[in-house]
Order: sequence, then structure tokens, then C-alpha cells
Amino acid sequence: MTQPSALITGCSSGIGRALADAFQRAGYQVWATARNAADLATLGAAGFTAVQLDVNDGLGLGQLAERMQAEIGGLDVLINNAGYGAMGPLLDGGVEAMRRQFETNVFSLVGVTRAFFPLLRRNKGLVVNIGSVSGVLVTPFAGAYCASKAAVHALSDALRLELAPFAIEVMEVQPGAIASSFGANASQQVEQLIDEASPWWPIREGIRARAKASQDNPTPAEQFAGELLAAVQRARRPRLLRLGHGSRTLPLLATLIPRSLLDAVLKRRFGLDRAL
Repeated sequence: MTQPSALITGCSSGIGRALADAFQRAGYQVWATARNAADLATLGAAGFTAVQLDVNDGLGLGQLAERMQAEIGGLDVLINNAGYGAMGPLLDGGVEAMRRQFETNVFSLVGVTRAFFPLLRRNKGLVVNIGSVSGVLVTPFAGAYCASKAAVHALSDALRLELAPFAIEVMEVQPGAIASSFGANASQQVEQLIDEASPWWPIREGIRARAKASQDNPTPAEQFAGELLAAVQRARRPRLLRLGHGSRTLPLLATLIPRSLLDAVLKRRFGLDRAL
């Protein structure tokens, strides 16, 4: 039998690297992409087909699609994992911060899937979009990130319907807290954004707390990757998969708790329950 193939974006560390390891152990030929060239040697040494790729680079996407067409002819699994979390007050970051957030977390999802559609069509493949429970339970100081993941949910629903005639399936994954460098990267980004000129400076510890929230009792990335792989290998794959600490509880809270009460809890949690 022909070896199945998987293309995974954002494999430098965390979820992406764990997914690459899991799919490789399951017998897939894994094409692992990373934006930074420094990460390619590590990925190559681990046995992956390592490719430098910025998911916002249309030319690079086209070149990789042509290479894969020539070398393997088709694609079984595409995992749109690359992304990051823009943290901080929406008005501090402004439109430019939102634009950068959506370019990577939302626009690239469409761009990447479009580039590899012919390969997926040939193999009747699967598209896996990594969303987040943050797209369901919106929190302060993560508005751009939450909005981007809500958009991932909407796009996944649309793609699932539009790709059905081509026998291409779409699965959306909404992780909860997963052990990764996400929190550290978000914290670093926040420190570059907030300063004494911000109206929210007096409650900066609340902003910092939100940046670190994804690492509160996180599920190991290896466990997450193993459970996602198991879902991919099912005869009937789920349309929506929630994995990791809080992935089921938080959406349930968003559904069952009255919005006024939920707002009060979030304000108190992040220091927004007092006048500034």
C-alpha cells in the first residue's frame, strides 16, 4: 500500500511538533513546515520532510504544492496548525494588530487549503483546522485571538460543506489548555504592547494573567496529538473535536451561564471590576 501523507504547518514546537511525531509513528510521510529556517535542521533530523514556509506567502505555498505534486502526487491529511495569540486590550493593539492576527490564524487557513486542494482532491483527503475553545468562550484581553478562532469555526463549517462534493472531509479541533510555548510567546508579545500610556496600565496584571491562562493545568501536547490522530483514523470522523483541559467545560459554561453572570466572573478574574 502507498504510504499515507500528512502536511502539518507550524511544527517548530508544541502542538505542531507533537502532531508530526504522532503521525510519523503511525506510518505517515510527514511534511513538517516551520517559518524559521533554524528549526528545519531539527525537523529534518527527526525524519520529517522539513520545509521552510510562511503560511502567508502565496508564492511559497505554490512552490511547495508543485513539489508535493511531483514527489507524491496527492495528500491525505492537511493540518492547518500554524497560528499565534495576539493578547492585550483591543484598542491598544488597534486595527494593525487585528490584521496581523487574522492574516495568520484566518486568511492563511484559506490560502493553504486552496493551494493544496488539487492534492487533497486526488486522495479524497482530510483537512484538519486547529481552532480553540477561545472562539466559543470569549475573554477580555484576547479579543483579536478569540475573534480569529471564531472565524476558524465558521470557515470550517463552510469548507466542510463546499468540499463534500469532492470527497474531502473537514474536521475542526478546538483545544483547551495544551502544554506549549503559546503562553510564553503571548506573554512576550503582551510585554511589547502594554506601557504606561495605556489606559489599562493600572490593571496590567490582569492582561498578563490572560496571556498565561492557556498554560493553567495544561494537557500534554503528546496526549493531545495522540487523541487527534485516533480521531483521524476513525471510520467516521467527528466534525468537531474538543481536546485538552477545559475544552468541554468552557463551552458548556458559555452556553449555560447567563451572560451577565459570566461577564461578572470574567471582570473579576482579570481586574476589570473597578473603575479606572
